[in-house]
Amino acid sequence: MSESGALHLSTGLHGKTIDKDQLDSTVEQWHGETLRESIKRFEHFITLQLGLKKGMKVLDVGCGIGGPLREIARFSSTEITGLNNNANQISRGKELISLAGLSEQCNFIEGDFMNMPFPDNTFDAAYAIEATIHAPDVLGAYREIYRVLKPGQYFALDELCLTDKFDPNNTKHKNIKAEIELGCGLPDVRSTRECIQAMKDAGFEVIFAKDLAEDSDCPWYHEIDPGHFSLKSISTSRVGHLLTRAIVGTLEFLRIAPKGCNRLFSILQTASHGLLTGSREQIFTVTFFVLGRKPLKESEI
Repeated sequence: MSESGALHLSTGLHGKTIDKDQLDSTVEQWHGETLRESIKRFEHFITLQLGLKKGMKVLDVGCGIGGPLREIARFSSTEITGLNNNANQISRGKELISLAGLSEQCNFIEGDFMNMPFPDNTFDAAYAIEATIHAPDVLGAYREIYRVLKPGQYFALDELCLTDKFDPNNTKHKNIKAEIELGCGLPDVRSTRECIQAMKDAGFEVIFAKDLAEDSDCPWYHEIDPGHFSLKSISTSRVGHLLTRAIVGTLEFLRIAPKGCNRLFSILQTASHGLLTGSREQIFTVTFFVLGRKPLKESEI
């Protein structure tokens, strides 16, 4: 798989700051590009890196409600199976693929990506977008993906990682890491080097690995930075945060909103602060991309 062409043209990422009906994503935007355009660009990037073609059977690992699944299916004309352990998300995902006219092309399976309900060598390609960051054992997750992928085929990974600039002996860095883990409900966040090594240990040949944010002229957090104010971003400004906290607290006090909503809002703000600060300090990236290939024969490793 070439590092030119699509790799140069497409830079994006996935996270948790936009409408879930769009796709569970934060996105690197180029100047003059809308959020939706940048999301699609990233999904098309994955499609091109995997070399997807009509008739191929593709696995979306930890698919959420299937935002990327729907766009990649439309763009590539492939058959995509979304794997998710959340029944409610699967139910919503099925509604959305039906509305999109993709029910014949896409489907969802409830299951654990640590123990996938598929035979060996089932899929022609696989991708995971900010999913395996939640794995209790990332090597085990990558080995499962390796198992169900056909020999010679590709796995595209988009992951949240610590960069080489993270210093485990730096108190500020450790606090930022803790905020990200607490706020996002994550196990120990891995470094980019650990991510690459786990892919290799699982058996993959690593074709390409890069922090895609390095090529972007507009940081992913630009629109949600509390210090950035515009009519579009008022909800994520400091004023917007204060108003939202006041509204959530009032609704919970009046028992209009469920108990715990204010606590949840605080956790999400912790996550936001950690992600923003970590990205500004360049010790954390939300857009580390790895392309791996399962060798045709074990002797290739």
